[in-house]
Amino acid sequence: METNPRISPPDDFPYPCTAAYGRDRYGIWQTVEVAGVGQTFRWIPPGSFRMGSPVGEVGRISNELQRDVTLTFGFWLADTTCTQAFWTALMGDNPSEHKGAERPVEQVSFDAVGGFLERWNEQNPGFLVRLPREAEWEYACRAGTTTPFSFGETVTTDQVNFDGDDPYLENDAKGENWNQIVPVKSLPANSWGLYEMHGNVWEWCADWYDDYDPEDTMNPRGPEVGGLRVVRGGSYWNGARRCRSAARFRILPGNAWINQGFRLASGP
Repeated sequence: METNPRISPPDDFPYPCTAAYGRDRYGIWQTVEVAGVGQTFRWIPPGSFRMGSPVGEVGRISNELQRDVTLTFGFWLADTTCTQAFWTALMGDNPSEHKGAERPVEQVSFDAVGGFLERWNEQNPGFLVRLPREAEWEYACRAGTTTPFSFGETVTTDQVNFDGDDPYLENDAKGENWNQIVPVKSLPANSWGLYEMHGNVWEWCADWYDDYDPEDTMNPRGPEVGGLRVVRGGSYWNGARRCRSAARFRILPGNAWINQGFRLASGP
């Protein structure tokens, strides 16, 4: 295996806290554990993509200005949102409304997630975790696609947990309306092995919210200061248009909603 971090995982992979690792049809993965509860991470290679949405994409709003983005280093991204079991194993509580060990933890503010990250990193200095940058999140969600969804030009509720009464296109049939968060891995993964990037729960990103710089860019980090944090992905109570790869929303960092969770990342 190559060890250039721009192409393959760093040469200290697998990390000391890794319980299992390997390679499958999606690529390279490793699983870490807390009190026997695992979280699998996927290696996301570096690359370039068109971030945002083209003029004319159904559901597009003005804060999705398109630009070319290059990520020069690979990173690790959890294949699911953080589950209630994983949160509880580390934090000892469960703030979620929709209880279920394999459901995403929700009702966690950006500030509360910061406490989770701090505790994990204190206990596992060999594998430091963080939230993904907004550009990293969209790059991984798209998984090489340029369509509104990683699954194509539209989606069904067999692929994404959204409000089935509000489908993507006007001529799309209405779908199931679950009215609840489903357990992780209930729906198909994208082509990079990442589950529920669309729908189910909104996911916190590390960036402060602002309009995009219109210029093409490398490794964007968002503004240095702000009042609102970015969330991505849509949720079970949103229509399909909110669940597009390019769709953006913003929330006060102290807010904790029942349709809002997070996904862990690691790397430079």
